[in-house]
Amino acid sequence: MNLNEFIQLALAEDIGDGDHTSLSTIPADAQKRARLLVKEPGIVAGVDVAKAIFAVVDSTFTVDVLLPDGASIIPGDIVLTVSGNARNILTAERLVLNCMQRMSGIATYTRQLVNLLEGTRAKLLDTRKTTPNFRICEKMATKIGGAVNHRFGLYDMILIKDNHIDYAGGITAAVTQANAYLKETGRSLRIEVETRNQAEVEEVLRIGKAEQTRVDIILLDNFKPEGIRDMVRLIDGQFVTEASGGINESTLRAYAETGVDYISAGALTHQIKSLDLSLKAY
Repeated sequence: MNLNEFIQLALAEDIGDGDHTSLSTIPADAQKRARLLVKEPGIVAGVDVAKAIFAVVDSTFTVDVLLPDGASIIPGDIVLTVSGNARNILTAERLVLNCMQRMSGIATYTRQLVNLLEGTRAKLLDTRKTTPNFRICEKMATKIGGAVNHRFGLYDMILIKDNHIDYAGGITAAVTQANAYLKETGRSLRIEVETRNQAEVEEVLRIGKAEQTRVDIILLDNFKPEGIRDMVRLIDGQFVTEASGGINESTLRAYAETGVDYISAGALTHQIKSLDLSLKAY
């Protein structure tokens, strides 16, 4: 789903057979303006999405952006203004706010975590733990906050996790079959393998460099920081490394200091409080 498809579906969900409140109370030719006000400090995200929504609702709108995506905001700030047909401003209002409030909450929390990584080599990754049909916006928000987008969906990477390993009959079998699949289908997707203990890491080290069983990334899942440090030393730069599993604000720095390349956090998108914004006539 691209951004335009998302906007079309979201508007159809909201409008149905018409915005009857606006249709019944506002003259058809009324021209008005509104401004998007900040009511809570944080990082703004979704400005470009708002512009796209306004353009779909009414291509004649005039939208002036005062604060771009990624800007720090405080209560009283004005992010943007919009002017044009009053009915259409009201029709677009809720979708703009729903997207921007959620996205700004995600970007704000992401920036807080990214700041905790300062001075280390580790980069923060988002995950697929997203709201169905809203992933495109949530992934945009994590990137605005300073994280790196992991795979977008099931189609753009091979990530062999514990259930895949168990169903396939082990790491070697799963990796062998994944490489054969890529060869048969002519795809060039990256392969990442989840490991749960040192023995599994050692197994990936044995097979992951062979021509027929390539592996690109080793995922170290549910290791404590000292365990991650030991595995990073064992891997010794032969593969990109990622740490995941129960990592939060209080433990993030300790994981980052292990030398791991990436740290993934589902909390970036599934445990977020939306930022308080409003669209007000003026």
